[in-house]
Amino acid sequence: MFERFTKAARSVVQGAVEHAERSGAKVVTPEHLLLSLLDREDTPAATALHTLCPPARRPSLLSALADSRRRAGLSRADTDALADLGIDVGAIVARVEETHGPGALSTDRRDSGRLSGRRSFSRDSKNTLEKSLRIALARKDREIGDEHLLLALTLTGGVVAEALADHGITYASVDTAVSAPATR
Repeated sequence: MFERFTKAARSVVQGAVEHAERSGAKVVTPEHLLLSLLDREDTPAATALHTLCPPARRPSLLSALADSRRRAGLSRADTDALADLGIDVGAIVARVEETHGPGALSTDRRDSGRLSGRRSFSRDSKNTLEKSLRIALARKDREIGDEHLLLALTLTGGVVAEALADHGITYASVDTAVSAPATR
């Protein structure tokens, strides 16, 4: 599949691995893919992100991602479902952080990565990459660009899609932005 990725899309994937390494994460997550997309300039996804989430609004987006990381990656839908069962995620996070320190729930302990020391991709990241291929095929594009990765992130569900939607970055808005003549 990676042979179909454009240079920009490959750069996003490499950047996501670097973000995971810098943060000490054991696996590359959709959040790392988004952070890497936010680093890009002069690509279709970078142009769309600049239009839909200008630099002045980015701290809010990054804050939303950090808040979800504190909750062990639970989305609002997850926390609402748990609240319906009488489980207060906020209280649990506070108690764990009181005992183990701030951010104690922020790492993915389910996947320890490869023995080679290279970061593996989480199931959600792999799903995002696969969705980007499906999106490119559906759009009849020959290659998978970084815009397909961004479109896929809006469809994955979970915290990244939720944070993007909260900031007006939806599949429809990205599709419109990347389809505009100036971004093609």
